[in-house]
Amino acid sequence: MIANTTSGKLAVRIAVFGPDGYHGDRRHGSGLWDAGIRACLEMAEAEAVMLPEKLESKRLSSLLGNVDGVVVTGHDARYNKPTDMEEIFQYCRKHAIPVLAIDRGMHAMNTAFGGTTMTDMPLEAPDMLQHRHPPERGLRHGLVVEPFSRLAKLYGEGEIIVNSEHSQATNRVARAFKVGAKAMDGMVESIETSPDDAWWALGIQWQPACSTSSGLDIQIFRCHIEHCRARLAAPKIKAA
Repeated sequence: MIANTTSGKLAVRIAVFGPDGYHGDRRHGSGLWDAGIRACLEMAEAEAVMLPEKLESKRLSSLLGNVDGVVVTGHDARYNKPTDMEEIFQYCRKHAIPVLAIDRGMHAMNTAFGGTTMTDMPLEAPDMLQHRHPPERGLRHGLVVEPFSRLAKLYGEGEIIVNSEHSQATNRVARAFKVGAKAMDGMVESIETSPDDAWWALGIQWQPACSTSSGLDIQIFRCHIEHCRARLAAPKIKAA
């Protein structure tokens, strides 16, 4: 039997690969909820399951076969390199498991399907806007949400302000995705699968679970979870 939350919605389990929080974060995100991926998922009525720092291919099916969605966050040296994370995204696409990819998680998802990453923005694109400013944590800048995108359903079309702070960026977008948002200088800040794709996947450059996030960012987690619920509730086709 599928369990329900206290609000009567289907209970979902979300696997999280990558750090749960960010160094130096205050406890609260936006003053509304605790900072961190786990806290945001729980705020959005989902159970967070933290995956081990090192994943073995032979364990992938057992780890992801019992969850309803996956979040891949910005990783550090403790976690697999982007090239080692390809199997996570390939597995999720094969089984239509909804994915939310954050920061370097977005870069890893893009490269898993043939896209490329700009590893040193100041060196490779010196004329671009400042996307990283170490003395100021949570650097905020504007970006433009593409019309009719998945992201537009969350934030609306046009300009929004996010806490996007990064020295790496998406370069060539894989054919599996379309651009969801760009910074004012044209830098890709979000990628997503097409609405007609059976696989729901959203990648964002900013940090929706950080203490510098906007109060609006929680809706990213809620949207992800709703797609997980839809997959869970969908009729299962039995093999012949």
